[in-house]
Amino acid sequence: CIGQSTSLTATGASTYTWNNGVVNNTPFTPQTTNNYVVTGTDMNGCVNQDTVSVVVNPLPNVSAGNNQTVCLNTAVVLSGSGASTYTWNNGVVNNTPFTPQTTNNYVVTGTDVNGCVNTDTTTVTVNALPNVNAGVNQAICIGQSTSLTATGASTYTWNNGVVNNTPFTPQTTNNYVVTGTD
Repeated sequence: CIGQSTSLTATGASTYTWNNGVVNNTPFTPQTTNNYVVTGTDMNGCVNQDTVSVVVNPLPNVSAGNNQTVCLNTAVVLSGSGASTYTWNNGVVNNTPFTPQTTNNYVVTGTDVNGCVNTDTTTVTVNALPNVNAGVNQAICIGQSTSLTATGASTYTWNNGVVNNTPFTPQTTNNYVVTGTD
């Protein structure tokens, strides 16, 4: 893979000279696929040549996907692409839902069919849930109107047809549940 070193070791002669600056049995880091020619000289001064190819595979173009923002207790799925197999940090399994509790960076390591490896990072931002308050319990006489006003969020949805901060006239004792969205 690009960035990895290798060494070329010729046999069958006494001394060896390689092209492209290669030294026999000494590690080097090729940047591109290339043919390397060695010239071997034996004890009698006879010379012969041989050629070997070194294929340099590119690193996979690994992607961890887009950054995500979720609310606390919301499951997310991280899915790597651009390679054959994927390993995530923080115990994440590729394409498997998990529920992060805090904002974190997640690093995926992708390996392609040639064994070449690359990484990418994505961030999952976890927003806290709003501290929604439905207000105090109320007691009214039948026929009287009241209004319920929730706080702690931006928008509110009540059950039983109630509209936030809008008077209504309940006919029976009831519990009212508000869902607040920040």
